Amino acid sequence: MLPPGKIPPEKLGKFVFNRLGARDDGVLVSSGPGIDAAAIEFGDRVLVASTDPITGAEKGIGFYAVHVNANDVATFGAKPRWFLVSILLPENSDEGLLERIMEELHGSALKLGVAIVGGHTEVTPGLDRPIVVGTMLGEVEREKLVTSNGARAGDAIILTKWAGLEGTAIIASERGEELEGVLGREIVERARSFIEMISVVEDALTANSVGVHAMHDPTEGGVANGLHEMADAAGLGFRVYRERIPIRGETLEICRFYNLDPLALISSGALLIAAPREKAGEILAALAKKGINASVIGEFLDDAGTRVIVENGTERPLERPESDELWKVV
Repeated sequence: MLPPGKIPPEKLGKFVFNRLGARDDGVLVSSGPGIDAAAIEFGDRVLVASTDPITGAEKGIGFYAVHVNANDVATFGAKPRWFLVSILLPENSDEGLLERIMEELHGSALKLGVAIVGGHTEVTPGLDRPIVVGTMLGEVEREKLVTSNGARAGDAIILTKWAGLEGTAIIASERGEELEGVLGREIVERARSFIEMISVVEDALTANSVGVHAMHDPTEGGVANGLHEMADAAGLGFRVYRERIPIRGETLEICRFYNLDPLALISSGALLIAAPREKAGEILAALAKKGINASVIGEFLDDAGTRVIVENGTERPLERPESDELWKVV
């Protein structure tokens, strides 16, 4: 049986990546391990496209749909511009639910300067919660395109903001009453507010203006899975340091209560960057000028079999999460 969440990489290789239709020479980047968007050449411009469903949240689902897809496009150095969306509602849904989702989509798209240009809406038998599937399109100059598989051995690994942001916000919203009784209303309200930080568009465009080799948005499986996906795409290993990985106190409190690993908790809002080590300081400074927290958490290695985390001076393998920690709670 397949576990909830993303299909494991070995299954994708066996059943998905070998069944991708016709070859097109205009496709610069297409589906592959650790690659969350496609890049298609149009003269001196490149169209970047990404699609993602929102399945683990109901509150704020329209907000998540726009920003999660915009994040994937931005990791290619592209500015998100056009959005298509399919909204699947459970039976017996009322008009208020549809209106709320559309208000979230509309407001989020306005904030990013994105036009919603198409989609589909229906009531779908068999669902117990709404599902929103988004497709974001963006564009970038050919020479500014960044690919997910561009990391190089020796590159510094930079993480913006904090690990587990999106998962923290979802859990605080979905399990708020229970958490308030344990952690207090103030902590839960701050945790809910993390939804406001899940966009990495500014993070990505700012870092790319300095110069990077690769960027990746760690979604399902969190920072741990994101590191593996970047390493998969580039055929590399990595070493990261647990004490350098920034995690908010609210995330740690919630993860302790539910016995979750914050490094395997869905982390939209954080951005993983592979950059030449000599540019790392300049990238951190550029991000800081925009008020974006960022840290160098490790480096990529030549040996693809070495994927480790150092904690309290002890090095151990950083295991690839089988599924996101979010599924244990919501």
